[in-house]
Amino acid sequence: MNVPRQSERIVTYLTDLEQAAEEILTDRQTIIDYDRKRNANRESLRHLKNSSEKKTWIAMGNNFFKLEKVAVEDMIHKDQVKLDTSINEIRDNLKKKVDRVRDIEEKPALKGYNLKPLNSDEMRGLNIPQAYQHH
Repeated sequence: MNVPRQSERIVTYLTDLEQAAEEILTDRQTIIDYDRKRNANRESLRHLKNSSEKKTWIAMGNNFFKLEKVAVEDMIHKDQVKLDTSINEIRDNLKKKVDRVRDIEEKPALKGYNLKPLNSDEMRGLNIPQAYQHH
């Protein structure tokens, strides 16, 4: 095997590996950003819940609007649902990207990495005493 071909394969391998790892890091940062937004939304909802005002100010882009408190709460709840959905989609895709990195590295797939938590119906079916169930 000649040296230029081997060098080319090494460069291709490292490029593929770096690109896959960069996608993982980008997704992790996106999850962190979305999670910060979710926390800010929770704080806003808590503040609105404790407020006695019928209307509240909300910032949208570079503008401020005074809207009904109920409408603002509804918008924040819808935003929370979108954020939760986006985070879960990114996490699901993140698992595939980690598997891709392991394939590039020629390492075996991680065992137990693709496990999903039990839903409430499945938990009830296990007959776990109430004291041991997560609340």
